[in-house]
Amino acid sequence: MKVSIAGGSGLIGQAVTKELLSEGHQVVILTRNKSNKKESNGISYVEWLKEDAFPEKELEGVDAMINLAGENLNSGRWTSDKKKEILESRIDATRETVRIMENLEQKPSVLINGSAVGFYDSSYSKTYTEQDREAGDGFLADVVKQWEEEALKAPSDVRVVFTRFGIVLSAEEGALKKMLPPFKMGAGGKLGTGEQWMSWIHIEDVAKALAYCITNKEIKGPVNFTAPNPEKMKNFGKSLADVLNRPFWAPVPSTVLHIVLGEMSMLVLEGQRVLPKKLQENGYTFTYPHLKEALNDLLKK
Repeated sequence: MKVSIAGGSGLIGQAVTKELLSEGHQVVILTRNKSNKKESNGISYVEWLKEDAFPEKELEGVDAMINLAGENLNSGRWTSDKKKEILESRIDATRETVRIMENLEQKPSVLINGSAVGFYDSSYSKTYTEQDREAGDGFLADVVKQWEEEALKAPSDVRVVFTRFGIVLSAEEGALKKMLPPFKMGAGGKLGTGEQWMSWIHIEDVAKALAYCITNKEIKGPVNFTAPNPEKMKNFGKSLADVLNRPFWAPVPSTVLHIVLGEMSMLVLEGQRVLPKKLQENGYTFTYPHLKEALNDLLKK
């Protein structure tokens, strides 16, 4: 199978590329500049999002398209300019992905488009599955809603999947890596009240589940990419401290995080309990369904 990936250089893109190659697929990574990219067995590069780039000429015959492109949510304080960049980067990449598909003689069978659990409202008490269709309030929910709506403009014969990612755990990048330093120094503690839910997923399950969605023709629409056992933030912190054999004692008040991070503090101070109902109903088996074993795998290699 030939699969194109936009956003292939990111944490998830790299993991998915590795998984697809291990399964014997051919991967085409869409990039703004391929001059500094080295092609290898199974991986090639095609330029896109440039005035003189016409990627559809090189993507004929692609079986599936994955669009994970977009400005990193953690790339800086959420000023008005940064929020505009976060939204527009996702809309522009998705719009171009749809344009490419429309210009292909042979359409791919599926579009896997990035999304996030930020679609759902923050809540201490509710549990969300893909059956909850109403978007929440606020910046992230609005971004996700517009992102998904843009992907729905794909040709009618293309199956569309929205990967609503929770907090992706990896020792290489992302939220876990940023949490590690204070915990390793013995200064780890709960963030805010600690009662907020953290819907997490191991990076290996992200890659395997995404590949599973490509080949499973019954899966379409929103898919929650979260482990089946979300944890409250205080339990996450205790588990992390335990795996690292460090104390868990120094809470960080919400007011401090608001001052340091601004509106971006919602990424750690607000959460929701999100379950991967669709993946499980369609037969996907999680490699790391429980937090402690996921952290042990990531941090004790």
